Amino acid sequence: MKTSRGELFRDPTKGKIAGVCAGLAQYFGWEAWLVRILVVSGVLLGMGWFVILYIAGWFILDKKPNRLSPKQAAKNVKDKIHEEEIFNESIKVKAKIWQSGELPKQAVRDISLKFKSLEHELRNMERYVTSPEFTVSREINKL
Repeated sequence: MKTSRGELFRDPTKGKIAGVCAGLAQYFGWEAWLVRILVVSGVLLGMGWFVILYIAGWFILDKKPNRLSPKQAAKNVKDKIHEEEIFNESIKVKAKIWQSGELPKQAVRDISLKFKSLEHELRNMERYVTSPEFTVSREINKL
């Protein structure tokens, strides 16, 4: 089964220098530390052209676009943004050490957080539907 990799971007928010290694890691589905070790090892073992390729990637690759617009980011508090990101993202558990994803223990915590958030929203909906305000609103809409 072939999976789509998407586009190659550099990710300065997760990167150490310019985000080239972080972008490559995300593109190939690896951990960023592994790509960094490979690049540094290549440079130290005499493959100096890695430095040239890194600098070229720095200038050629576009920055990874943000998921939230600047207007939304200004409105939301840090905790709310983190909760929405966890809620909207699919949870990917890593099978091998070099693959990107979450450890199983962290994935269980994220799933638990998603269920708690869904339960909270469901309770709010039930509270509204059983309220007199909903009944009045429904009767007005029938007119």
